[in-house]
Amino acid sequence: MEIERKYRIAALPEHYRSYPVRAIEQAYLCTDPVVRVRRDGDEYYLTYKGRGLLAREEYNLPLNEQAYRHLLEKADGIVLTKDRYRIPMTGTYAHLTIELDVFSGVYDGLILAEVEFPTVEEAE
Repeated sequence: MEIERKYRIAALPEHYRSYPVRAIEQAYLCTDPVVRVRRDGDEYYLTYKGRGLLAREEYNLPLNEQAYRHLLEKADGIVLTKDRYRIPMTGTYAHLTIELDVFSGVYDGLILAEVEFPTVEEAE
């Protein structure tokens, strides 16, 4: 079960580049339900996400590079590229991490942040 909130960010926070970063490339095979392929650094995945906005099923299946490239050709629409920074939260929420996505390519300039929560109650 994935429980997360996403936020559109207007401006990048100071010092965001000082946090760990990974290059991500992904494309969607289907959007209802969500089925996507993703290259995250040197790892490749096929992901299924069930319906829902705040909480939904999520399954990640590992792929090899050849399978990823094959499925990438079957994707609907564009291939998304982004850098993902992992920024730890502080204070009451120190157990959580912000994943800050800075998009390039077609969505250059788009900035999203998502936070995964352990429970629906905490996410609300």
